[in-house]
Amino acid sequence: MTHRVAVLALGGVLPLDLGIPARVFNEACTPDGTRLYSVSTCSLGGRPVRTHEDYRLVVDHDESLLDTADTVVIATQEPSTELLTTGALPAEVAAALDRIRPRTRIVSLCTSAFLLAAAGLLDGRRATTHWALCESLAQLFPDVEVDPDVLFVDNGRVLTSAGGAAGIDLCLHLVRLDHGAAVASAAARRCVVAPWREGGQAQFIEHPVPQDTDRSTSATRQWVLDRLAEPLTLEDMAGHAHMSVRTFTRRFRGEVGSSPLKWLAQRRLAHARLLLESTELPVARIAVACGFGDPVTLRKNFYRHLGLSPATYRRAHHAPEPERESQPTLPGIAGKSQAI
Repeated sequence: MTHRVAVLALGGVLPLDLGIPARVFNEACTPDGTRLYSVSTCSLGGRPVRTHEDYRLVVDHDESLLDTADTVVIATQEPSTELLTTGALPAEVAAALDRIRPRTRIVSLCTSAFLLAAAGLLDGRRATTHWALCESLAQLFPDVEVDPDVLFVDNGRVLTSAGGAAGIDLCLHLVRLDHGAAVASAAARRCVVAPWREGGQAQFIEHPVPQDTDRSTSATRQWVLDRLAEPLTLEDMAGHAHMSVRTFTRRFRGEVGSSPLKWLAQRRLAHARLLLESTELPVARIAVACGFGDPVTLRKNFYRHLGLSPATYRRAHHAPEPERESQPTLPGIAGKSQAI
């Protein structure tokens, strides 16, 4: 059955962010082109919505759309002064959220996390929002564990994302969870965006685009991704970049938002997940191909970061590779398998 996604547009909605769910989910298709999601947008009372810009939007549905949705996405909206000072949820918004069924997945984009927090949906949970408002969210809702250093947080039923492009990352994450890496990667290619950015990647980095490309660590990152199976060290990476370990570490953290070794571990785990989802390779071979060396080490990393074994992960997320998609390659064998 087609998964029904309802996008709630409230006053002060950011038009760019409002379009993200439909843009991503509508590109998730079966090999024959059948869409796996249906995306509809609603507003309170079905009324025109004042956007954050200089125009209004007209939608075709009211909040009754939330009654039957499988996933509800609350698009980024400019929080009201009352919400930011009192944490009080407007009565009409509260009534709309009450219509959501107990098992429906709820997603907030950026500052809409304030609405979920005000509704009590984030109590005792880890959550995130735009980095500039994370402190305000934490102060206003002390029962929420606010993480300012991630792109999105997946709590199972309730998910929150940071600002801007992090909403794309979260939507692709959901496609990946629902239908596997092959479908999500194909959707990402059609949207012309990166197929996978780890949710734990830092929101705000000092130099998103290095001013001196000759001193960037980008080439070394790609060099590493082509050699994930090898026992790479920090010294190996710094040597490839022709930098001291100290200088390389500082520049790497400034560009990526994490240490080189932490990033390497995340890339290895991400590639292992991709191979488990989209190939029939034995776990032992995947462990070697991703640089873990043996299945025991791979299993320990899966339990530490994901809370389950590689075999269990494969059963939950494995999806056949669509005929039109190419099989993922192993690092060092052919092509480039990961995005920087």
